[in-house]
Amino acid sequence: MAITKSAGGIYRRCGCVDPRTGKAWGDHCPKLAAGRRHGSWYLRLELPVGSDGRRRRIRRGGYTTRKAAEETLAQLRAPSGSGGGLVTVGEWLHHWLATRTGAASTIRGYASHVRLYLAPYLGTVVLAELSVAHLQAVFASIARHHQARGTPLTPATLNRIRATLRTALNAAIRRGLISDNPASRVELPTARRPRAVVWTAERVQHWQRTGERPPVAVWTAAQTAEFLDTIRDHRLYAAYHLIALRGLRRGEAAGLRWCDLDLDQGVAMISQQIQQHQGHLTVCPPKTASSARVIALDRTTIRALRAHRDRQQAERQRAQEDYRDSGYVFTRPGGDPLGPDRLSCTFRALIAEHGLLPIRLHDLRHGAATLALAAGVELKVVQDMLGHSSIVLTADTYTSVLPEVAHKAAEKTAAHVMKARGVVPGTNRTRRRTPGRKRRRGARKTGSRPGVSAAHPARQISRPQRR
Repeated sequence: MAITKSAGGIYRRCGCVDPRTGKAWGDHCPKLAAGRRHGSWYLRLELPVGSDGRRRRIRRGGYTTRKAAEETLAQLRAPSGSGGGLVTVGEWLHHWLATRTGAASTIRGYASHVRLYLAPYLGTVVLAELSVAHLQAVFASIARHHQARGTPLTPATLNRIRATLRTALNAAIRRGLISDNPASRVELPTARRPRAVVWTAERVQHWQRTGERPPVAVWTAAQTAEFLDTIRDHRLYAAYHLIALRGLRRGEAAGLRWCDLDLDQGVAMISQQIQQHQGHLTVCPPKTASSARVIALDRTTIRALRAHRDRQQAERQRAQEDYRDSGYVFTRPGGDPLGPDRLSCTFRALIAEHGLLPIRLHDLRHGAATLALAAGVELKVVQDMLGHSSIVLTADTYTSVLPEVAHKAAEKTAAHVMKARGVVPGTNRTRRRTPGRKRRRGARKTGSRPGVSAAHPARQISRPQRR
């Protein structure tokens, strides 16, 4: 981030008005020469011409002393290592991206936001000159531009762009380039995470009639079973079985190795994932610290994995020396690791081939959580199975209510209320009380003493005398 020193200076001006013209004196007021305390000090800095060919200037004012204005001007002219200087937002964003470490998919997301949105709108702005008002106007302009093009940005996308800028500016604060992060105070429309919905009969009919489908949809238990039965002979059946029942992410399934499995004990250790970019596969840690986990395997999943291992051994024998033993559970026929994009592509092809209800591969993970809760599994156990750091995320995003579970809950609630009213559940009939029961209840309500009639408290009930 090389810094070019540009022309600039300081001057003093005031708000006095020339009585002859009615215009402000500015820096020509006679009182400025007569009194040192009259007016305020201002600075002006000419920046290098931007990439758009326009001249850029910085003007600041209101300083009570010349020294204060000079110190600010010196800070703006300082090299990047000792202050914000003349570093532009574009220069800092590219430097930040070049030195950023983390998951490849995260870096790609940052780079996309910088290239498409942040650099075009903020690239020539001096880093130290960023303000909340400026950023508010920029995000409004981005939204209007895409709306006019017919490609409106969702609130979630705008919030992700802001998150990228906020992260970059936090890094600039740590470097001492700026002291405040205006991106953290920009107000944007609230982004609501779409909740998964179940493919009910009504939704299926609506989709068949209009072609519209929910953004996130999951299969019922019967629909999931139909899918697994349909693809039982496919070479990647075990991968989709594992995702559908145990909720693995596609990168976690692609990164699973045989050494991570203990089929005798029925456990799988999620210790890495595979990410893919432009055809290149990268092995990296799980998405979050909570994503590194050990999951329990049921008997049907263990059988599916054993059968998959036998199939893989047969492929090895057919390929002979051409087979590459990569150690991964799910591979290409030649033994090379399988990328997550291949898992998704094959999944879409299977759905289209067999005419199944459309969902994404990631929706199998949503469905695993939903089916687990429908089976009575506790939410905390589902959270651990999915590798979430927060149980709120599990409850709000990855779970849907299956119709049969919703009806069962509705019937339980109604039965509880009807019982209190004395109505037989499922009918309109009320329970009949026998006269004897009513008399006994009356005795309890009046608090009658033993041996005293409830109808006539003063009348003693005759008892047979002992002989």
